[in-house]
Amino acid sequence: MLEIKNLHASVEDKNILRGIDLTVKPGEIHAIMGPNGSGKSTLAAVIAGKEDYEVTDGKILLDGEDIDELSAEERAHKGIFMSFQYPVEIPGVTVTNFMKTAINETRKAKGLNDMPANEMLKKIREKSEMLEIDRKFLSRSLNEGFSGGEKKRNEIFQMAMLEPKLAILDETDSGLDIDALRIVANGVNKLRNKDNAVVVITHYQRLLDYIVPDFVHVIYEGRIVKSGNKELAHELEEKGYDWIKEEVNA
Repeated sequence: MLEIKNLHASVEDKNILRGIDLTVKPGEIHAIMGPNGSGKSTLAAVIAGKEDYEVTDGKILLDGEDIDELSAEERAHKGIFMSFQYPVEIPGVTVTNFMKTAINETRKAKGLNDMPANEMLKKIREKSEMLEIDRKFLSRSLNEGFSGGEKKRNEIFQMAMLEPKLAILDETDSGLDIDALRIVANGVNKLRNKDNAVVVITHYQRLLDYIVPDFVHVIYEGRIVKSGNKELAHELEEKGYDWIKEEVNA
């Protein structure tokens, strides 16, 4: 599904990614971990197509298609979804209306007509119930006055509605208490299937107690320096990142 080959990227002439290789297959969950400033969020932003970052070498392939030249919007229409560490507030636009617009814009990009209103309402009802979202929540302005947990739950609701091929969760556990973390993780687990994939970016192992990854990768100084299974996350929790630095610099 996703194949990254020798990816180098910079922001404001500062090299951040220095040769990332990563393959994500359908049905898999990959966790990306690493110390602050290692390149985790930059990798997420580059995959999603954020304009602030310049790819200086390497390729990103989605289902075998080179997406390097596609905009963030075009990548979203291809099936890439990214949840942000700090979601944007949009006063005056309800959660429901935002979702209707997002879904219909994606359908338009595929040459399809707008989703019929009754089908849209049925889908909203099914996904909100699955994620334990109160109906009143859907009539609120997008992210305005939302708690950290509500913002994250809303992003998982967007993910559920859009049904992306590849979901990138950038530090989705940031600022969440245990109850909110569990609800968000349960949503991700319910949405997982054999045809989609999830990339989870996190500092902490605790999220991976709820969203169990197939693979864990450690980024250090813009490169993936170690990969393993979920036990690697436990090892990082126990030892910290210093032992990774020592291994790399040995």
